[in-house]
Amino acid sequence: MKNLIIVFFALITFSVSFSSCTKPGLGGEASILAYPKHHDDPIPNATIYIKYDAKEFPGTDLSVYDDAAVATADPGKDPHAHFSNLEKGDYYLYGVGFDSSINDIVTGGIPLEITEKSGEIEIVVPVTE
Repeated sequence: MKNLIIVFFALITFSVSFSSCTKPGLGGEASILAYPKHHDDPIPNATIYIKYDAKEFPGTDLSVYDDAAVATADPGKDPHAHFSNLEKGDYYLYGVGFDSSINDIVTGGIPLEITEKSGEIEIVVPVTE
């Protein structure tokens, strides 16, 4: 009986500790500012897509991404997409835009890990033709 009680409490402790873990996605206090750039040139109005809980490129099917934002410029800053209220974890950012200097569509992406509970992360999303 004593062993059964120990196992029961161990299972409850494990369940509580496991259920308190958070997954990447909304509900946190972290933010990402994603700057789409082609050879260090900002790409205004590019759309940045974000995939939660991803370390590798999810592909070009935009329906698999969890959210999207358009890169716009704030005073004194290059165009960027803003994602807020994020939990710690792994994310993949994928950008699609138009580079008027080469008159072509540019795409590309980058993985990102949020390691802090809160704060703002600035990252360049490299896009190429």
